[in-house]
Amino acid sequence: MAMSQPSGSSNTSNSLSASQQNSAQRQRKATMGRMIFSLSTIVAIVALLLLLWSIVNRGFGYVAVRQKVDPATLAQGRPLAELSKDELVTILQAGVTRGVFRRYDSEKPFAERDQTEVLDLVIERVVGQETIASWTLQESLFSKPVIETELRDGTEKDAKKWAGAKLEWRSWVTPDFLRSVGGSNPAVAGIRVALLGSLWVVFITMLVAVPIGVGAAIYLEEYANPKSRINQFIETNINNLAGVPSIIYGMLGLTIFVRALEPLTSGAIFGVQGSNGRTILSASLTMALLVLPLIIINAREAIRAVPSSLRQASYGLGATKWETVRDHVLPNAIPGILTGAILSLSRAIGETAPLIVIGASTFIITDPTGPFSKFTALPIQIYDWTSRPIEQFRNIASAAIIVLLVLLITLNFTAVLLRNRFSKKV
Repeated sequence: MAMSQPSGSSNTSNSLSASQQNSAQRQRKATMGRMIFSLSTIVAIVALLLLLWSIVNRGFGYVAVRQKVDPATLAQGRPLAELSKDELVTILQAGVTRGVFRRYDSEKPFAERDQTEVLDLVIERVVGQETIASWTLQESLFSKPVIETELRDGTEKDAKKWAGAKLEWRSWVTPDFLRSVGGSNPAVAGIRVALLGSLWVVFITMLVAVPIGVGAAIYLEEYANPKSRINQFIETNINNLAGVPSIIYGMLGLTIFVRALEPLTSGAIFGVQGSNGRTILSASLTMALLVLPLIIINAREAIRAVPSSLRQASYGLGATKWETVRDHVLPNAIPGILTGAILSLSRAIGETAPLIVIGASTFIITDPTGPFSKFTALPIQIYDWTSRPIEQFRNIASAAIIVLLVLLITLNFTAVLLRNRFSKKV
């Protein structure tokens, strides 16, 4: 007579089998999730590399250039660099219109300019370097014979257009590009005014937004009653404001800072004349509103991450609320606060829509000298150049994007350094 298997052993075997199947199923799901996450990371990296390549591809390459006027004909064969300032001023006055000459003299009198500055103006306005054609980095690296053939054929078909043209390698990101002002000639246009405008806006934005944002975060985390309806309303609105489109902040800044507070933002109450509300101060205050919710949220998270035991130990030694916050909470939260603040400012430096609504200039040749100056910014300059019909403006727009990316990376790198430095001290 056959022995029957105990029911307890059968149940145990079934239980082990179900457990193994469940474990195998969970392993398959984990593997699938890991594959999806890896694929997402690869796609993001590829998209980023394609974006960077599209920018760099326009920032370097061969160009066909020629000079509008032979420098040797301006000073009887003498090199322009050997001429005195007065001789160069005479050449400039003869080579440009009276209106252009008066404009340069009003911006900065020629008596205050040195020989190098006047020489740059003569080269830019009188000699003039004209870019006839440009090629991308990819074309320049892999199709140089084709480019040379195209230049030769162009000279044969249209000698007037291509006469005197020569092929040369050009990096559109140069020291001269950083020092020069914008203009109608992409060969000599630069971003000095736009770069200074961006730095002014970010600097004042930091002075306004960071203290207010950190102070609001301290109040909401350390002093406010989290169960109060008013504080819950405030927290909800802060979270919602962080997701509001930036152009809405531009409309708000136009209404409040440009129009309602024009006597302040134009500097009229301080005796500044010839200005209006469309100034660096208006742009900075608008950007401060834009990044303020982000700074508050990041600062609150950093303060919340400080262990409560540290606060209790401080109270146990007789410290007051403010002494605890000042001497113990803030020093431990500073790495996170600084990181969040700098990353928020990185967003502000790349914004375009609010500045357009406020009325930032698309073309300006005078450097900003204070918070009440008219201004432009790097994103505005890039937007203006990409809308121009001349192909070479795309090249200098790519060069300006490279400068903006370097500036953003520098800010982010600074955030990492500050976070690591203060973390070690704590």
